[in-house]
Amino acid sequence: MNQGKLNILVVDDEKNIRKTLSYCLESEGHTVIAVADGKEALAEARRFTFDIAFIDLRLERENGLDLIPQLLAETPWLKIVVITANASIETAVEAMRRGAADYIEKPFTSAQIKLLIRTLGHIRDLENELTVLREDRRRFTPESLLYSKNPDMLRIVDTVHKAAASEAMILIRGESGTGKSVFARTIHNLSKRSRRPMMIVSCPAVPGELLESELFGHCKGAFTGAVKDNPGRIAACEGGTLFLDEIGDMALPIQAKLLRFIQDKEYERLGETVSRRANVRVITATNVNLEQRIAEGRFREDLFYRINVISINVLPLRRRREDILDIARDFCAHFCKTNHRPPLSFAASAEKAILDHSWPGNVRELRNAIERAVILGSGAEITAADLPENVAPAASPPGVGDMVTLAELEEMHIKMVLARTTSIQNAADTLGIDPATLWRKRKIYGM
Repeated sequence: MNQGKLNILVVDDEKNIRKTLSYCLESEGHTVIAVADGKEALAEARRFTFDIAFIDLRLERENGLDLIPQLLAETPWLKIVVITANASIETAVEAMRRGAADYIEKPFTSAQIKLLIRTLGHIRDLENELTVLREDRRRFTPESLLYSKNPDMLRIVDTVHKAAASEAMILIRGESGTGKSVFARTIHNLSKRSRRPMMIVSCPAVPGELLESELFGHCKGAFTGAVKDNPGRIAACEGGTLFLDEIGDMALPIQAKLLRFIQDKEYERLGETVSRRANVRVITATNVNLEQRIAEGRFREDLFYRINVISINVLPLRRRREDILDIARDFCAHFCKTNHRPPLSFAASAEKAILDHSWPGNVRELRNAIERAVILGSGAEITAADLPENVAPAASPPGVGDMVTLAELEEMHIKMVLARTTSIQNAADTLGIDPATLWRKRKIYGM
């Protein structure tokens, strides 16, 4: 893992220590701010975000240990290293009790400092990755997706809560992009199995010949390329939940094996004859008409009745229009945060375009549109122009005979000529005016 640049605070009343540490850390590419006392340290912590802090145990008129909880109150994830000339077990224990990550004894070497920084930087990287993973879990789960103003949607959410408390099989139905995996995750999180793993398998994403191995596992040598044992997803979520997305695309032979597992909780890995048992709840989802698939001989009727104990039909966005702006705002806030942008709002033109669009791709399409607008937009708010062309088609420029003023027509004509010419002189010649007149008109129209 490549460690990035760290922001480091050094708190020591000895000038030479501050200089030595700063030089050592800056030589590794880190940003360092060095101060002499706790008051300055807290002032800097309120202005900047630090990853690591070195604090001298004995400051001139302060105990460095007292500074630890104050700094952590400002930055909870801060890694604090206590510097001491009189290391003892009691001091180390007290430093850790107050929240320090480590301590180092004077005199120290640059090699010791660099090793310590790399270790703490690695821990910080792992914590950042964990934060990103947690955010990713919310990536498709804006709160407004599950807390609706729509009466029909409220009944669906109520069913989700009731079903989650049970062990019943659940089939989630809905168009592509409506957030069926979000509902599956919610059911798992609300269930008694929430402390155990949830595994997601997208049936169309795994080739038919590999889906059986993905679900049930295989032993080494079971087929060409099986160079080691694979426990499979069912084993991996023991005690938890297996979510089979788009089960309508599952091949018939695998449907038979899945049916047996659902009925008996038993299965075999590929290449083995030993039956295994697993305590796993199965939740399924589909965007196709399973009854039609049954009539076509492409889906087992007995499996359908097994998985369809409780059916949850997720509404498409066009049937819950009162929620669209709330969902869009949640996505906007999320993407502003992940892209390090200040909070953005929607201009009236953007809100109108969002409400007028039919959203055939549902929540997934809305998410992509808002992410694009946040990344590509440059103003203090998102306008219709920041949205994709299919969401907010660009208005046609006014033409001769349209109900517009001469000034508007002139402004648009000048802009179009400027865009198609290579110089001001060339544009002025095309327009039949001198460059000075063109300059004045550009100033009038703010070009």
